[in-house]
Amino acid sequence: MPVTTSSPLSQRLQRMSESATIKMAQKARDLRAQGHNVISLSLGEPDFDTPQHIKDAAMKALQAGYTKYTPVPGLVELREAIVNKFKRDNELEFDISQIVVSNGAKQSIANISLALLDDGDEVVILAPYWVSYFEIVKMAGGVPVMVTAGIEDDFKVSAEQVEAAITDKTKFILFSSPCNPTGSVYEKDELEAIANVVAKHENLYIVSDEIYEYINFTGNHVSIGAFENVKDRTVTVNGFSKGFAMTGWRLGYIGAPKWIAAACSKIQGQFTSGATAFGQMAAAHALNSSLEPTYHMNEAFKKRRAIVTDLLGKIPGVKVNNPQGAFYVFPDISHFFGKSDGTTTINNSSEFCEYVLEKAHVAVVAGSAFGADKCFRISYAASEEELREAISRIGEALSNLK
Repeated sequence: MPVTTSSPLSQRLQRMSESATIKMAQKARDLRAQGHNVISLSLGEPDFDTPQHIKDAAMKALQAGYTKYTPVPGLVELREAIVNKFKRDNELEFDISQIVVSNGAKQSIANISLALLDDGDEVVILAPYWVSYFEIVKMAGGVPVMVTAGIEDDFKVSAEQVEAAITDKTKFILFSSPCNPTGSVYEKDELEAIANVVAKHENLYIVSDEIYEYINFTGNHVSIGAFENVKDRTVTVNGFSKGFAMTGWRLGYIGAPKWIAAACSKIQGQFTSGATAFGQMAAAHALNSSLEPTYHMNEAFKKRRAIVTDLLGKIPGVKVNNPQGAFYVFPDISHFFGKSDGTTTINNSSEFCEYVLEKAHVAVVAGSAFGADKCFRISYAASEEELREAISRIGEALSNLK
């Protein structure tokens, strides 16, 4: 939307783009309301329900009176559970004062950006990136600087690329691993190389989004904050939505240097205050109890990944890799640019996804929203039957493009 001076809306809002994932999900709902059989593979939401023992813990907390305001950075019970989780799973040492619980990991990233960025500060974002990174940084007055890797590199940016993007205005590096939208997982040596680059630059920080930690097919999640030379300059972001199928609970958290945690708590105190009380008690129970349901989900996602990559790879013109985490595939469909079915011509990823929605009634998200216009994102957080049917429809629609 162009910025105008006559609108009563703020220029900040007018500069902001709508979330592409939410927009596509709404288009799918609109088509479904018109009577079409639409398969939506646009949202990053596990199709599993929250495990019963976590729901039971929430109900128990409600009955026990956990219905009041909570401390801004979170209940002690949950923050202690997070401290233990970081030590157990990530080799990260924090005390409770370094933990801030928020209303979702998205709020955590907004808190960090508002706490660290002044107007004109740069943030190096490893691309393809999660759709909201770019807009959150802009909203906080920062300047997003994209560093991009393609499918031939499994969408993983090298340390050399990161170093080339750093200037005296760079405030922090922002990325996710496992990655949304690509499913790529940075290995230990790759993260160590990036850590070594950051360590050379005083007053440069890392924001590591690890929300997909438990959906990892490598068997070895590595946190960049565990490297000694950057441990005091890394903010680790995580939450409960993906690994515990708790999207609607809106619970995220950070482990950070104490002064950053205090700054994030100060900002959150003026926006939302603390997250819901009974939800936090249930989240503490989730971290302290068996992860068996999480492992079960991980195995189901791994099986679906195999189905999706196999079927997509059989469609002529679609280039696909083998992502190692999350529940996304990010195929390169640039082969179809310039092609037409006689009425519609595809020139970019947005037009590709509009075509797929209109002709195949399958909702997916354009790669342009993630900084990679040659690709599109397909979420395989759906049943195997739906995935097979969706890809069959996509293949049939694409066969008409000449």
